[in-house]
Amino acid sequence: MTADPGFDLFLGIDWSGAKGARTRGIQVAATRPGGALPLLIANPYREHGIWSRPDVLSFLVAKVDEGCRVLAGFDFAFCYAFEDEAAYFPGLPDAPSSPEAVWALVEQTAQDDPDLYGAALYKRADLPYRDYFMAPGWRGEKYRYRQRLVEQAAASVTTPHPVFKCIGAANVGTGSLAGMRLLHRLRGLDQDIRIWPFDPEPGGALTVVEIFPRFYYKLAGGDPRAWGDQGNLGSVCRHFGVTLGEIPEIRAEDEADALISAAALRELQAEAALWKQARRAGASKEGWIFGAA
Repeated sequence: MTADPGFDLFLGIDWSGAKGARTRGIQVAATRPGGALPLLIANPYREHGIWSRPDVLSFLVAKVDEGCRVLAGFDFAFCYAFEDEAAYFPGLPDAPSSPEAVWALVEQTAQDDPDLYGAALYKRADLPYRDYFMAPGWRGEKYRYRQRLVEQAAASVTTPHPVFKCIGAANVGTGSLAGMRLLHRLRGLDQDIRIWPFDPEPGGALTVVEIFPRFYYKLAGGDPRAWGDQGNLGSVCRHFGVTLGEIPEIRAEDEADALISAAALRELQAEAALWKQARRAGASKEGWIFGAA
């Protein structure tokens, strides 16, 4: 890292790929520099306070417009495995070969679906991409258990699910497709926005990184299954530098994930060596979980 990016707002965003305009699976926690406990934020654009994916995008843009220097972490994979086969979709002619091209493909394929829903890439039978996915009622002929290099690196702590897997409660695949539509929109904004590690230097008005809440629990010696235990959450937050505030009553795992991710981001971003993971093999093609060494 060549210079301190000077973030003054840290956002832990627990994402969701679920179909629908609003989902309780999206939770946002925010904190400033210092030792205060992150706070869970309700959607300021809707009376009921439940987030939608477009509202998260609007919230990020609003914070940038206010002059905040924002570090936002999202718990979806920013791209697919590439290094194992030197391709995202092996054997498919004219397939995308860069992260930005993958995001554009997801956007183009799903453009008729509202609310940044991205599952069209594996649902559309007229496209060859579905052959690479495992989804409800469907296992593509070319689906294999492929891991990104960061998933292999993180395995010493905890192992993420492969991104082409779009079935099961712990799958990251559907949320990643919706997230790729978000990244495509961010790339198109006329703002100084860095999407790490594809933009290796943090800074500008907004830096967006990939997070993995379960990984942060494990780094702190906590138990991700005990997300409702205030003692467990308090221990994790103290590990990540929280010295002020009491853990609130947590009603859902997504709330806990957002809270501890915001605390982890604030603490870990000061470690220059972690930003240098952008130089790791595979990072520029596949993405990297922030904090994985």
